Amino acid sequence: MRDATRSKIAACMCRLVPGRIARRFVRRQDGAAAIEFALVAAPFLALTFAILETAMVFFGGQMLQSAASDSARKIMTGEAMTTNFDSGAPDPAGFSKANFKSEVCRHLIGMFNCANVVVDVQVYGTFAAVTSAPPLAPDGTLDDAATNYNRGDVGNIVAVSIYYPWPIYVSQLDLLASHSLAGSNRLLVATSVFRVEPFH
Repeated sequence: MRDATRSKIAACMCRLVPGRIARRFVRRQDGAAAIEFALVAAPFLALTFAILETAMVFFGGQMLQSAASDSARKIMTGEAMTTNFDSGAPDPAGFSKANFKSEVCRHLIGMFNCANVVVDVQVYGTFAAVTSAPPLAPDGTLDDAATNYNRGDVGNIVAVSIYYPWPIYVSQLDLLASHSLAGSNRLLVATSVFRVEPFH
């Protein structure tokens, strides 16, 4: 098959250049490997980067979930309702929304920008009523103004949801495009649902 192709190429070249030069041109394979690599290098590198980026998304999601679970314990045990965030002293006012966000960010190191973290804390009547619809603005970005911060009280069912827009750089090969936000960002969501313990 390969020889037949060469013969056809040689026959075509013979019409344009002398036969001897055409045969020498067809036999030369010095740059074949470089040309083949150039053809496959870009798609290969793009796919490799997309796989690595997807792995980082899953790793970031796991880190966000861990931060949500650890921070939610402050509400579940009543510490967020009875303790001053800065001093650790007893305080009936407890954690503010900004304090609780700082607590979440304390568990997020390295790969997260705390300014982009969105916290939503809500009380529900039953576990079945809990929803995790993200607070999105009409332009497809996260809207912090659409969130709540209700820590509840003893016996209440509380859902702590943490949202983060994770930047995606190889958006054309995004393997999880159904969870995308505006601006080539992936929506990471971490939720912890619990009943507040009797801390009084």
